[in-house]
Amino acid sequence: MAKILIVYDSRTGNTEKMASAVAEGAKQVKGVKVDVKKVEKATLEDLQAADGIIMGSPTYYGGMSGKLKEFIDKSVKIHGQLEGKVGAAFASSGGTASGAETTLLSILQAMLVHGMVVQGRSDDKHYGAAAVGSPREKDIETCKVLGKKVANLVKVGKAESLPRS
Repeated sequence: MAKILIVYDSRTGNTEKMASAVAEGAKQVKGVKVDVKKVEKATLEDLQAADGIIMGSPTYYGGMSGKLKEFIDKSVKIHGQLEGKVGAAFASSGGTASGAETTLLSILQAMLVHGMVVQGRSDDKHYGAAAVGSPREKDIETCKVLGKKVANLVKVGKAESLPRS
């Protein structure tokens, strides 16, 4: 059974709605177990046990929240142990041109430093799912697609036994 961990921070509930939609999309793929955790409840052991990790954050000053950044900073203790795992990101923001894309990139950058394989998209959502304010139906659908794409990639990786450190 492939395992996907969704870790998120949410102050207003917008990013939490997105996390639920990402999970819903991932659960559409058979043979995948999905665990959704607020960042305060997530552990480094959760990261190690997952085959795929999807992180979400509200946008603060063009970057991820301090809580998610602190969690990622703690992951230095397991550096090298996430190599080959699949990663993806989602973000909510307060307005257009307010940093959701840079938030996504800051999360993906940390995943790349860990040697993770990052799921992107060739359409207009290259770096992950993003929403302005409360996610609308189109945003929810984008989150579901993200979850499903990651779940499918995780299953391929497990079947092909992608090399990990």
